[in-house]
Amino acid sequence: MDHSVRSAAAAKVSLPTIADGYFLSDGGIETTLIFQDGIDLPLFAAFVLLDDDTGRAKLAEYFERHIAVARKHGLGFILESPTWRANRDWGAQLGRTEADLVRANSEAIYLMRTLRNRHESTVSPLLISGCVGPRGDGYIPGEIMTEDEARAYHSLQVDAFADAGADMVTAITMNNTPEAVGITLAAKDVDVPVVIAFTVETDGKLPTGQNLGDAIREVDAVTGGYPTYFMVNCAHPDHFEKVLHQGGDWLGRIGGVRANASRMSHAELDESEVLDDGDPVELGQDYRRLLDILPNLRVLGGCCGTDHRHVDAMGHACMHKKPVAAE
Repeated sequence: MDHSVRSAAAAKVSLPTIADGYFLSDGGIETTLIFQDGIDLPLFAAFVLLDDDTGRAKLAEYFERHIAVARKHGLGFILESPTWRANRDWGAQLGRTEADLVRANSEAIYLMRTLRNRHESTVSPLLISGCVGPRGDGYIPGEIMTEDEARAYHSLQVDAFADAGADMVTAITMNNTPEAVGITLAAKDVDVPVVIAFTVETDGKLPTGQNLGDAIREVDAVTGGYPTYFMVNCAHPDHFEKVLHQGGDWLGRIGGVRANASRMSHAELDESEVLDDGDPVELGQDYRRLLDILPNLRVLGGCCGTDHRHVDAMGHACMHKKPVAAE
């Protein structure tokens, strides 16, 4: 595909930090499919459901529930592709070749486009994001790649998303800055907007021990501020709200939050055999506080343990709050 054409098309998209309005997204897709829908996801890989009509129908049903919530509240919606595990290392463990993965990532964007075509007359804006996950465990940094290694490694997914017509790429559950930088540069190589979502521990710091604000500043410094915005995900608001109250110019770079329903630590979540879905109403109230702290917060979604009920509560949090358009 001619990426210059792709870039021109992307430039016309009203991205969340530009738009004068809120966007919802989905919840914890893997935990919902496993614990609530009773679907087996090997290695937490939702993209395997793209293999057949039955699986694709299950994915569509999942997203339909969340799109209905956005329609109810009159808010925009971001369709995040179910491709968090669709990279080389996780794919290899599932017996997938690189060609298989390119096809799966492209198919995921096609499914998102089908859903947008179905609902764009009643939910607007509807954006399509290609989801990139970490090379390793989202909770444990492990062997950290260099920025160049991460750029090359994640280009398989990023290029597939760009060629399939995604509006943006979102790197979910990033636990170290070199990998986040590499994904950002891979997106920059093909002129597609990118969002970086960092995960934090109960102390509000990345699993590497780096402060959240320092991580955001580092990615911006190395990439020339290329990310459209940053997010925090896979942590309960209690884990990072105190860090936000410390203030700093980096707070203005946070445009989204996808929090966990549970207050458990990553280690505790890993060991849990039951779903902790918390209290949707209480989580919605947590988001309302976050809207007061983060001036450019536009995207509200969930992560582990959340579903359309939690996203509905987030939609209620937006009521009577009109965001100031980001400068």
